[in-house]
Order: sequence, then C-alpha cells, then structure tokens
Amino acid sequence: MSKVIINRNSSTIVLMLIFLASGTIFGVANAQNLDLTSSNNTDDDKSLSLNDLFELVENSIVQVTKTMPPANPLGPDKENTTSLGSGFIYNDKGSIVTNNHVVENAEIVDVTLINGDRYTANITGTDAFSDLAVIKINENTTDIPKPLVVGNSSELRVGDQVVAVGNPFGLESSMTTGIVSQIGRLLSIDERGFSIPNAIQTDALINPGNSGGPLLNMKGEVIGVNTAGIFPGGIGLAVPSDTILRIIPVLMQEKNYTHPWLGVTGNTLTADIAKREKVDRTQKGVIIDTIVKSSPADLAGLNGSNINQYGEKRGGDIITAIDDKKIIKMEDLISYLELNKAVNDNATLSVYRDGEIIDKQVTLKSRPVVPITNQTQN
Repeated sequence: MSKVIINRNSSTIVLMLIFLASGTIFGVANAQNLDLTSSNNTDDDKSLSLNDLFELVENSIVQVTKTMPPANPLGPDKENTTSLGSGFIYNDKGSIVTNNHVVENAEIVDVTLINGDRYTANITGTDAFSDLAVIKINENTTDIPKPLVVGNSSELRVGDQVVAVGNPFGLESSMTTGIVSQIGRLLSIDERGFSIPNAIQTDALINPGNSGGPLLNMKGEVIGVNTAGIFPGGIGLAVPSDTILRIIPVLMQEKNYTHPWLGVTGNTLTADIAKREKVDRTQKGVIIDTIVKSSPADLAGLNGSNINQYGEKRGGDIITAIDDKKIIKMEDLISYLELNKAVNDNATLSVYRDGEIIDKQVTLKSRPVVPITNQTQN
C-alpha cells in the first residue's frame, strides 16, 4: 500500500524524515501586484513562462504566523515562540486557505503580505482530517491582492509540470519547479490512522516553510496545497484542489467538515497476506484488521482479524467491492467513501469470507476521536 506517515512532533530533518512543511522563520519581498484577469490568463490552453507565472501569483501568497506559549513555562526559555507557514488568498473578502497544522490550536494568527502589510486573521474553520483550514483577515480588505484561481486537480496527468511557491527554510518568496510524479497517493498526517486520499506527489521541492502554500499548474491555477515532504528524496506531497473545492466552502459556512466513517483498520491484500489467509493469490481487496466497537462495520457484522494460540494473525474479512465498485487497495476504499458518501449514507460492502462473497449493508457515521493507531483506517 502507498502510505505516508508524518512525524508532527519533530522539526529535525533526518534520513528519510517525512515532515509537515511548516515551522521555519520566513519573510516576504516586494513585487508588483499583477491582475489575475490579465491577458496572461485569458487563454485556457496557454501555459505561462515560469517568470510570468511567478509574477502573477506571488502577491497572493501570504505568510501565516502563529504564536505559541513555551513548552515549559517554568524552564529557562519562558518566551513565546512562533510557528510559520504559508497560505494563499481564496476570495476577495479576505479569506485565506492554509494547512490545519499551520494554525492548529490558535484563535487568531498574523498574516503578512508580500509588500509587508500585516493583518490579523480569525480562524474560520479547520479540518484535521484533510489538513485544510480557512482563515479570514479582520481588517479592511480593499487593498489586498486578488485571489488565486483554484483549478481542477482531476485533470492532472503524471508528467505535468507544476510549481510550488512558498518560503522554505526562511528563504522568502521562493519558487521550485517539477512535475507530477504520481496522483492518488494516500497521505497520512493524522496519528490516529486517518489519511487524505488522492494526494499529489511531485518532485518540486517541498520544504519546511512551504506548508499551506499553493502547488500550481502552468496556467497559474492552484491544483494543490503543499503539505509535506520526504527528505532526502525530493518527494513533495500536496492536498489536491478537488478536496479544497469540496471542503473549504463547508468550513467557511459551518467551521468544520464531517467525514463519513466505516470504523475499520486494514491493509491492501498482498501476496504474503493472501498466502497467510490461504486465499487465491489472484484475490484482490482490503483485509480488515480491527473493528471499532459500535462502529458501522461492527453493527453490520463485519469480522476483523484475530490472534491464534501461536500468536499468528488470521481471519479478517476481505473487502472486495463497495456499492459494486471493485476495491483493489486501501486507497480505493478511502477515496470512494470521501468522494461519494456522506454521514448517514448507506453502502453495500462485498466481502470475501470462508471462500465466498457475501454482501453487508452499512450505515456510515462521522469520524470520532479515536485512540492512536499505526494502521490506515476509515
């Protein structure tokens, strides 16, 4: 399975560290404010030069600063610290999109534009499960730059050129370029095991300081929010714009977003697991490991794995389809639930058990706060 684990508690970069791309001190630089409706953006099929693209978007990308109390108020370092990230202007009313982990546990943050203008912003809504947040500038927004255009990430193809703009390692207003390395990645940034489906993988460098900044196509449209990176290796990961367009409007209206929940942890069925379970190696699906008590899966009578007298794990149901859509890997299950289902919706799960396929009807609930797990769940 394609699963990425994020260590949220460490800012030190070590071998193969996967980090949330925020937390460094960064600044802004002066630049001319360009009109996003200029001739550069009128031809839907026209790609901008890197120079024009940068000048088009840089004014609409902001610094987000969160003040944090000292970890130990009684220790030698009693002063507050700051956590820095990026964001981009989402509408002309002063709403800004960033990552949840950039503003987490804050009520008010500071926003700095590239020309040095500073504002305070309230937290409008947050969603830890998609690592998205929207904040709103408190002061008059007449003079703020125009919002960026949010594009369609479902149109992305592997090999498309993309650009990331942010403030990595305190280097203000920096641009990196690369390509879409893959789409449909499963990005886990939640210690409880929940994951973001359909994440964009890119080789455009995503470093600490880039969190919340945009990943852009060559028309200057936002096709993702930069969230994490793997070092060394040059792998960047972004929340897709289709997720932004689905979740941000809800956060602006209701302050939070409810995700449908099945209540299982599991893994993609591999050849080794198929051998362990004594099923045909051609069988595909997701094997259930654990089931949360009183969850939709539990109420529907699904079976998780158990440990026999030899300490061997055996016997979990294998989910092969949901609503007649074939499930090959865990990403398929999570993506289907996120894109096609809502809380209180019904779904039909086809599961392989004891040599036959049986259907189980489930009624989905909203995701609860659950104990930490190292497995992927939904």
